[in-house]
Amino acid sequence: MTNVVLSAENLSIGYPARRGQCRVIAKDLQLHLRRGEVVCLLGPNGAGKSTLLRTLTGMQPPLAGRIWLDGQDLRTFSARELARRMSVVLTERVEVGPLTAYALVALGRHPYTGWTGRLRPHDEAIVRWALEAVHAAHLARRMVHELSDGERQRIMVARALAQEPLVMVLDEPTAFLDLPRRVEIMQLLRRLAREARQAMILSTHDLELALNMADVLWLLTADGTFYCGAPEDLVLKGVLETIFADTGMVFDRMRGQFRMHQTMRRRANLTGDGLAKIWTARALERAGWQVVELPPAEAHVTIIGDSHQPSWELSVNGAPKQQFTSLYAVVHWLRQQCQEEEQHERHARATDCA
Repeated sequence: MTNVVLSAENLSIGYPARRGQCRVIAKDLQLHLRRGEVVCLLGPNGAGKSTLLRTLTGMQPPLAGRIWLDGQDLRTFSARELARRMSVVLTERVEVGPLTAYALVALGRHPYTGWTGRLRPHDEAIVRWALEAVHAAHLARRMVHELSDGERQRIMVARALAQEPLVMVLDEPTAFLDLPRRVEIMQLLRRLAREARQAMILSTHDLELALNMADVLWLLTADGTFYCGAPEDLVLKGVLETIFADTGMVFDRMRGQFRMHQTMRRRANLTGDGLAKIWTARALERAGWQVVELPPAEAHVTIIGDSHQPSWELSVNGAPKQQFTSLYAVVHWLRQQCQEEEQHERHARATDCA
């Protein structure tokens, strides 16, 4: 298959047991990774994501099947040959001692420099290119222990790039980063895949970022079932809803996002348009109201004005209309109305019983 740099045939992963019986996590996997592709590996904790990555990188043997890297059986590579074709960035924060960022990136040239570790002009040029590729040339003279988590992760990616690999494997590269830095790192990896024709596999728990950034999703479930495909294909097939159905999360196929599962006990008729309507619907659903376009509904909400300066007019069960200038006030008022109704219902039931 064109541009395939890593593949696996009939791959089974897991651990050999002490008494001769293997613990199989997943079996009969058929995997392909192409140049320029970003593959995001997703799945619940304990599903075997790290086991799959360790198997694909040669850190542990497969239980069955074969893995091919650049058309060659992975088992036939020496450690130095494998390091020239594959780089790995792990989640664990490795203490590197008193090294500058430049020196850490230069360690990526170790598979090429021999036992002396001396950098030739070509190696120096590769190190500078790697730093520039991740927009971190200005960090070269900084000590690694002085870097922020986001800066340090850029340097670790640069070190992996300096190996000039065919495949980069990253285990939770956005772990411990805040949202802006997570987006920044994912955008960086996607850009490198495009510009450097780099093939990348990364595991992540950030589902929505993966949906937006990945070319291909590999989904591994707790029972060993494996799904593979473009994010949009898996969404259209309903795979995400199936996998995460028991997690308390609901995947909204129309919006392409996850939300907390909750019972919608009441209906709200929403009239309006534009951005204000989208965010009004989100606020109502978060408060437990099912948003509908047409009656019947217990509440009627009308957006007045535009998206820059909206206000809201609403009533519940035919009561006089109220007007508000914030969604916080809308939700707060609806919650109060519901509480009052529930109190009346409890009082009426208590009266009937008496």
